[in-house]
Amino acid sequence: MTGPTSGSPIADVGTTTAAVKSISPHTMPAAAGAPPPKPGAAQSRREWLLTDAPASRSQAAWGRRYQVWLAFRRNKLAMAGLMVILVMLGLVLLAPLLATHDPGIQELGNRLAAPSAAHWLGTDELGRDVWSRLLYGGRITLGMVVAVVLLVAPIGLLVGCVAGYAGGIWDRLLMRVTDVFLAFPRLILALAFVAAMRPGVESAVIAIALTAWPPYARLARAETLTIRRTDYVAAARMTGASPARIVLRHVMPMCLPSLVVRVTLDMSSIILTAAGLGFLGLGAQPPLPEWGTMIATARRFILEQWWVAVMPGIAIFAASLAFNLLGDGLRDVLDPKQR
Repeated sequence: MTGPTSGSPIADVGTTTAAVKSISPHTMPAAAGAPPPKPGAAQSRREWLLTDAPASRSQAAWGRRYQVWLAFRRNKLAMAGLMVILVMLGLVLLAPLLATHDPGIQELGNRLAAPSAAHWLGTDELGRDVWSRLLYGGRITLGMVVAVVLLVAPIGLLVGCVAGYAGGIWDRLLMRVTDVFLAFPRLILALAFVAAMRPGVESAVIAIALTAWPPYARLARAETLTIRRTDYVAAARMTGASPARIVLRHVMPMCLPSLVVRVTLDMSSIILTAAGLGFLGLGAQPPLPEWGTMIATARRFILEQWWVAVMPGIAIFAASLAFNLLGDGLRDVLDPKQR
């Protein structure tokens, strides 16, 4: 008896069944937004991220982020800066666990003691443990930096994007206000604002924020002047999108990479300004263990009991240098002009 012919239904069913069985689950295309494959799959996670033909926008976005990370990781100095920042953040967040003494407890009988097993970095003029005060002081100093950045970055970005996109009278008005703030040195203007208020951490944050936003506005405006002439902005305008929607959805996201780099590089100057206000008595007030305030109260002992003033100075130097190194690394991978 002869087998089924090629055109018979039985042959068609057999051919279809064989074709279905030959399809491997790993050869099927990934669904939109699918997460990276688990280790051990036919396609490794690295291959999924670095593929030249992403199956979804989510995969393409994760691939771009991974490539940025690979480029950043090749910069050893930037990685060192990132590690220093992470270590400092870990220390200040775990200050209650890592501090060996209460930062406010005074031991006048043990004042200006040299570094020892009992006091790792010595004691200050009131017998307070310098190591413990350094940890808790980092919370205040770095907290001020974070608060300033959260205030000034959105303000500067919004002002610059509105001025660059709107043009005309709005551009001239907003940029003239920006020029007024840029005409004064940051520390001098911050001193004036704090003097108009009352000394303290909150006043210092507000004063630094009022003096730090103009460079971000200038940068965002320069980026917006280029972006507003692009084809996709013209297409969004032709579809009926409002100017506010175009600025918020299409212009501001394109300005973010340059703004992130500038903010990271500016953190060191914010740290120095905050420490300078504390040193001059207009920032955090004693007995708060802010780094600038610690240097101010210990400056008369710097030649004999050097550890009291040098330790917070080293902390300020390390934090400023780490943010500069991190900012340089981010500029290399995020700034198109550096590629």
